Amino acid sequence: MDKPVTTSFTTPEWVKDAVFYQIFPDRFARSDRVSKPRHLEPWDSPPTEYGFKGGDLLGVVEHLDYLQDLGITAIYFNPVFQSAANHRYHTYDYYHVDPLLGGNDAMRVLLDESHKHNIRVVLDGVFNHASRGFFQFHHILENGLASPYLDWFTVNGWPLYAYDSQHKPNYAAWWGLRALPKFKLETPAVREFLLGVAKHWIEVGIDGWRLDVPGEICDDNFWREFRLLVKGANSEAYIVGEIWQEARHWLQGDQFDAVMNYLLTKACLGFFVGRGLNQALTSGAGYAPVDPLSAEGFDAALQHLLSLYPSQVDQVQLNLLDSHDTARFLTLARGDESALRLAVLFLMCFPGAPCIFYGDEIGLEGGRDPDSRRSFPWDVQRWNAPLLEYFKQCIALRKAYPALRRGEFHTLQAQGDLFCFGRRLNKETVICVLNTGDVARQIRVPVGGYLPNRATLQGEWGEGKARVREGLLTGLTVAARSGVVLR
Repeated sequence: MDKPVTTSFTTPEWVKDAVFYQIFPDRFARSDRVSKPRHLEPWDSPPTEYGFKGGDLLGVVEHLDYLQDLGITAIYFNPVFQSAANHRYHTYDYYHVDPLLGGNDAMRVLLDESHKHNIRVVLDGVFNHASRGFFQFHHILENGLASPYLDWFTVNGWPLYAYDSQHKPNYAAWWGLRALPKFKLETPAVREFLLGVAKHWIEVGIDGWRLDVPGEICDDNFWREFRLLVKGANSEAYIVGEIWQEARHWLQGDQFDAVMNYLLTKACLGFFVGRGLNQALTSGAGYAPVDPLSAEGFDAALQHLLSLYPSQVDQVQLNLLDSHDTARFLTLARGDESALRLAVLFLMCFPGAPCIFYGDEIGLEGGRDPDSRRSFPWDVQRWNAPLLEYFKQCIALRKAYPALRRGEFHTLQAQGDLFCFGRRLNKETVICVLNTGDVARQIRVPVGGYLPNRATLQGEWGEGKARVREGLLTGLTVAARSGVVLR
């Protein structure tokens, strides 16, 4: 395929080998070492829009062995800074971790212990907007035209209507939400403040930033300065943006390393779930609409994705099946576990860094926000143990073969419900065959010029062997709704 011209920039080496785990801090784990107010929702009750469960960072620390056993090498956290929202995208202090999460002391413990477990930490950076409680905005609320911080935000008139729901806010707010006043990036003091935040936490020891709605900041120079500062503090820091669509604009080496690969999410839903997809739950998602895909359509979507960016970007894309902003994959698939298993196996064999949304590995379900943000059930009797073991095996497979992390991708066959591709690095070749159909399939995959004649491939995932005869890979039957990996 035709690739973009590769320019002289690098992406973090460690991300190419990483397996990410996304944690919504309020819902993953709660530690007795972090004092809590009394008015919390019961841990196992359904999540609500405004309620708090009391998860914290020391709770994560106490379960790092679980994550390490799963095979996780990096955590992406939803926001952790002080906020009056359970999701913490309404930031009011960027230099202090929320006391409900344990504060800055808990962050120090988390970073130290995670790094001891060889797990990297990436934080969510909300630099487009603040909250009504943010000091400079609150100063304007209190002092009006007399506030020296008047130019930190775009004020259109008075009164501001910051809390009056009968009127539109009289200031620039994200999507018109009065709780989220937008920063005025043209103001030098605002830029200096936000860039200082970005550099500070890298120097504290985080390993990168996931950028919330960065496309809302229509200022390339801001992101160029951001990259220079962050990479100057740590050349291997990871910068990944939340862009739901094609993202070439930001991935030319001067802004981000990668984006959250929601276009891949969409393709996986179309192929592995297909007509069984709960379309009602995709409404409002940034990747909607999702159409059913044949293997041919799935391959076309992958080829398009891989043609968009240089190889060093493809290798560090954050590949995900779901997130806090979508319904969970298993729920979208109406509980079809075979769809999730196929998608996870594919994700672990595809270029880019796979990311697991907390709880997917034990069968946690959830519809649209806030239902997708359920608390992690730490009662193992409630876990789907076979599914958890499957996730572990898929992750171990990815770690076992460098070709699955850094090798070239090549489609070998895309026909109906059968999709077969190869990953090759130096002399190592790994073949993945996925059958989304309801009946078993005997494979006859054309591999002339890709694999030598009379070669024998051993099953590394699933049972059996396959052989190359006269340019065809044959001798193996792939069960319905399953996949095999050959080496």
